[in-house]
Amino acid sequence: MRERAPFFGGPAAARLRVASQRFALSLGLGAGGGAVFFALALPLPWMLGAMTAATAAALAGAPLAVPPQVRNAMIAILGVLLGSQFTLDLFARIADWYVGLSGVVIATAAMAGMAYVVFRRLGGYDRATAYFASMPGGLSEMMVLGESMGGDGRTISLTHGTRILVAVFLIAFYYRIFEGYEPLALPVPAGGEATWLDLVALAACALAGYPAAKALRVPAAQLVGPLVLSAALHLSGLVSAHPPGELIAAAQVVLGAAIGARFVGMAFRELGRVMLLAALVAVAMVLVAAGAAYGLAGATDLSGSALFLALAPGGLAEMSLIALSFGSAAAFVSTHHVARIMLIVVAGPLVFRLAQARRRSLS
Repeated sequence: MRERAPFFGGPAAARLRVASQRFALSLGLGAGGGAVFFALALPLPWMLGAMTAATAAALAGAPLAVPPQVRNAMIAILGVLLGSQFTLDLFARIADWYVGLSGVVIATAAMAGMAYVVFRRLGGYDRATAYFASMPGGLSEMMVLGESMGGDGRTISLTHGTRILVAVFLIAFYYRIFEGYEPLALPVPAGGEATWLDLVALAACALAGYPAAKALRVPAAQLVGPLVLSAALHLSGLVSAHPPGELIAAAQVVLGAAIGARFVGMAFRELGRVMLLAALVAVAMVLVAAGAAYGLAGATDLSGSALFLALAPGGLAEMSLIALSFGSAAAFVSTHHVARIMLIVVAGPLVFRLAQARRRSLS
């Protein structure tokens, strides 16, 4: 007679146990790093502290992992928070946004072109790897598209992960040193006190917004979907509250730990050259974004500080968090980053295919 496997045993249970342990270790390191950064009054402490601790541990060989479902849930919460920054007063100057959106196109093209040349000439990457690694946004999309076009997915992923890591650190410390930002214990923007009805409505934005945007194939669906629904509720006046500060801090810890966990299994000695090249390109991208932002600000009455975050080559969630924490126009910044991601995801593959077709016709 065949022996039946125990209900709470077997390979599936073992995998779940290991995954839970890795997630618990990631959260523990992330929370510890965040607490240290907060105690030292460093910028964006909960996310940068978690990112630093998790990245160091991952490169040292620690078995870290943040389930994508948990990361996406936390990003959905940030989307709801960003949506709460959209108010009717914000649209009084929406006509001025064309300056920033024009800057998104110009800065994105400049950053991508510069990075492509560096990766091709200094890195010796093949065309597909260099092209999709050079895009200042869309980590997941660029890795998938790059692999489908014949590129090296590992190099593309590592390059984008390093770009986000370096850009977030540089920009956060810039605001701390030059803009006088003082970190808060809990990253809560100004807003009304949340009632239980408000919390139910905000939770519904996250629960419905993500799957709806994913079904519509919207880029960065886990953030954009909840953001749009939350913005609609706040613009309608039905809700004026935002998610609790403790939840926002927890979301930052998870996001920072998830960024660090991307480096698991990567030996620094073997991948140091790729990471160094990516870090140099990230610094150059930040400088391009700063030049474009303050150049546009000098020609208009827009804030150079807000434009810098709007054009910065960091991730949508990360840059929007910095905007919230530093008191900049979060809705302005997040809208520009959504436009940048859509530009990259839609136009990026099209430009690559057209370039390939042109090379074939000339050969």
